Amino acid sequence: MLTRRTFTAVTGVAIGGVVAGYAATAVIGAEAEDRTRTAVALKVNGEPVSVTVDNRTSLLDLLREHLNLPGTKKGCDAGACGACTVLVDGRRVNSCLTLAVRLEDAEVVTVEGLAPDEDDALHPLQQAFVDQDAFQCGYCTPGQIMSGIGCIREGHTGSPEEIREWMSGNLCRCGCYPKIVKAVGEAAAQGRKGN
Repeated sequence: MLTRRTFTAVTGVAIGGVVAGYAATAVIGAEAEDRTRTAVALKVNGEPVSVTVDNRTSLLDLLREHLNLPGTKKGCDAGACGACTVLVDGRRVNSCLTLAVRLEDAEVVTVEGLAPDEDDALHPLQQAFVDQDAFQCGYCTPGQIMSGIGCIREGHTGSPEEIREWMSGNLCRCGCYPKIVKAVGEAAAQGRKGN
């Protein structure tokens, strides 16, 4: 027989269990939410940067949306066009395919970080792009320049054919490829001459 006292005791235990369950779920949910964001410290264009980002944030989105560096362009967002090319620890990478949280202590250089601020001089490859008129709409130009710097540093500038091969991951919808190849070759030649 169920008495009022037994009913109250059973109901109190059940309600207590439900409340404890909700509290535990809230704590677990808060811990899970904390694990979706990570603090990352790196250098961008020579400046130390510390940010906390969603674990899914690409380097491209970190640069454009969190650090206000819009020079790196979002083209295909799938690693196929090269518009988002930057240098990470001296190597060219597609920033749309690179997770920001994987870059702890890395050094990132974007097109904004190429020219020295004090004398407004362009980087030699930037100047070569201007001299060779190696752009039309300009959308792909930052990625082309960053990839060109990587190509020069890697030593892949022995001939126009070699430059074309090693720059083939960067697309130009305007078709400025011959001038881009000339610009990269010109900058490479200046570097070999010590200019």
